[in-house]
Amino acid sequence: MPIALYALAIGGFGIGLTEFVIAGLLPEVAADFRVSEAVAGGLISGYALSVAVGAIVLTAALGRIDRRRALLALMVLFIAGNLLSAIAPTYGLMLLGRILAALCHGAFFGIGSVVAADLVAADRKAAAISMMFTGLTVANVLGVPLGTFLGQAAGWRATFWAIAGVGVFALIGIAALTPATPAPRGGSLLGEFRIFAGVQVWLSILVTVLGFGGMFGAFSYLAYTLTGVSGFGAAAVPWLLIVFGVGLFAGNIAGGRAADRNLPVTLLVLLAGLTAVLALFALTAGSPVAAVAGLLLMGGFGFATVPGLQMRILGHAAHAPALASGANIAAFNVGNAFGAWLGGLTITAGLGYRSPLWAGAAVTLAALLVYTLATRLPGGEFNSAPRELLSTSH
Repeated sequence: MPIALYALAIGGFGIGLTEFVIAGLLPEVAADFRVSEAVAGGLISGYALSVAVGAIVLTAALGRIDRRRALLALMVLFIAGNLLSAIAPTYGLMLLGRILAALCHGAFFGIGSVVAADLVAADRKAAAISMMFTGLTVANVLGVPLGTFLGQAAGWRATFWAIAGVGVFALIGIAALTPATPAPRGGSLLGEFRIFAGVQVWLSILVTVLGFGGMFGAFSYLAYTLTGVSGFGAAAVPWLLIVFGVGLFAGNIAGGRAADRNLPVTLLVLLAGLTAVLALFALTAGSPVAAVAGLLLMGGFGFATVPGLQMRILGHAAHAPALASGANIAAFNVGNAFGAWLGGLTITAGLGYRSPLWAGAAVTLAALLVYTLATRLPGGEFNSAPRELLSTSH
């Protein structure tokens, strides 16, 4: 793989840290700013909403310039947001820093997916995209526990200083290693938005929302499932989530390779497999051993879909790949919010701590059905010529 992919992965690592590490530091942040836990939680929800906005707005705004310059501009915004978070004297400024960092999230992965795909041969594009997302999975496996530990030992601000440092490192790597690309010529911003007139683009987005939403809805309440059903102590939960992170890492790599070989079959198998894993996890969550296996498989099947889902929307929006890719990143975050809302709804309804897993299985089954329908509609099957379609994104 080209060395430039590692620079993109480092950027993904820093962004993953920013997104997830705050959950482990929330008590310290709330105490420092003297706000309630619910108010402090706005640092998480505000980030998620800003990711969805930035994925569309910034990707579109940067769509007419050289993609390397676009990535560099996004990393500068990322660094600025984390520096503001590190020095923020008030909760409001901390929230602003989170929003600035979040705005670059979706656009970075959206534009970065196109850059990654353009760096390799046509039969390795999904693998290249998965390499970029490896940074995000490593952030879950190693970065978040280490960032939480640093914040608890040296103060939560130290974590955000460290994340800003990761951003600087990624900025240098992207500037030095990522090749320049000519600014897109012809067409217009309005013309790019015409990709949303395509039925297959919307079906791709819907599959992403449902497929990832099912997994994330179950993930959002795993601490309750593991302690209230599986019988683990609260102290074991962080270590168990590392198991989930290992699944994310392995699934991301395997999913990218499989999607390069046969994209439609890969997505069908993964969505069906994720549905089965969530249902079996719900059935066997009372067994600690089965719960650990469920965590690993849920992470593996869940994140293995990411490269293929990105590839699919690129294949159906080849004349505006960055905008389409950014829209799909926004869809992942909409899925996160939807899944978490639905899982919480089932618990509030008194259905127990297994219910988010059952709800996740139902939502993922819906994704499988939508995807099956999409492949049977005109233009839905492009596995016979994905290389030609995707090569137009250069």
